[in-house]
Amino acid sequence: MRLLIVEDEAGIAEDVADAARAAGYVVSLAGDGEQGWFLAETEPFDAIVLDLGLPKLDGMSVLKRLRAAGVDTPILVLTARGAWMERVDGIDAGADDYLTKPFHVEELVARLGAIVRRGRGQLTSAIEAGRLRIDTRRMTVTIDGRAVAVSPLEFRALRYLALNGDRAVPQVELAEHVYESDQEPDSNALEVLVARLRRKLGTDLILTRRGFGYMIGGTT
Repeated sequence: MRLLIVEDEAGIAEDVADAARAAGYVVSLAGDGEQGWFLAETEPFDAIVLDLGLPKLDGMSVLKRLRAAGVDTPILVLTARGAWMERVDGIDAGADDYLTKPFHVEELVARLGAIVRRGRGQLTSAIEAGRLRIDTRRMTVTIDGRAVAVSPLEFRALRYLALNGDRAVPQVELAEHVYESDQEPDSNALEVLVARLRRKLGTDLILTRRGFGYMIGGTT
């Protein structure tokens, strides 16, 4: 899952990024509104954390421009304590949730998970796809009720495939949601990752649709 954090306070941004990475997100950072707006409009993200008090372009303007452009990525806005009108305006402008500073990063990560799930029709932290069950809060994977140990990369890949249901996910798209932006996997890295998952979960769990990509099998 790809997360964009648009926050000009470096300490807050890094704290949120560290917590999000620990929860299985691939994180990109933007330090001002213009950069955040550009990234959010030109790259695919599964969620955005957006501070409203940003330099160059304020967060409310970023939010309104993204929604006007048809970008429907779930957005959690950060507001200053006591700025209740900002929260109301943010929700009216299309924000999916808000959090007041200061906050606990654990709560932020939980709220992120909730808005991502709602956007994909998932009501709980557990994703079930056929024989596969993924607990996104505990970051655990079971197959036929049996716990399976997976690496962070493997977990991110499985979660993204499961959230996409019976849609085949192209390799380029899957790689974008598995690897950090500063990582440059070679052309075989994703195939090796999928092969490891098939050894752990069974060869029939992750299917390859030639010319389309990967998908979870047995979901229907």
